[in-house]
Amino acid sequence: MPGSRKHAKKPEWQLSIAKERIGRLFALAESEFDSHPERSHKYVLLARKLAMRYNIRLPRELRRRSCRKCFKYLKPTITCRIRTSASQQAVIITCLECGNIMRFPYRKEKSAEKSRRAAKAIE
Repeated sequence: MPGSRKHAKKPEWQLSIAKERIGRLFALAESEFDSHPERSHKYVLLARKLAMRYNIRLPRELRRRSCRKCFKYLKPTITCRIRTSASQQAVIITCLECGNIMRFPYRKEKSAEKSRRAAKAIE
């Protein structure tokens, strides 16, 4: 059947190397941003391509450091604006390069409730 070809899963050692490289690329993007912002944008793009090649999800803290639309490195007050909205209960990040708006919900009550449940489960 055409199109039903199974792809072999990548070996675990390759995935761990790819994860290390992604973390290193984001660290380089942060350190290079002040002197070469275009280079840091390139590092984020390379990290994204690497994650796609090895089918790795970027960690939450790294995902929020890049724009989902233009894939540029986000540095608060320089390439993005960060606001909180009490009515939406969200952190709103606006990319100043392309104008894309990203909303990340937060719930104070839910996180406190989760920690209480975890504490009860341990007992």
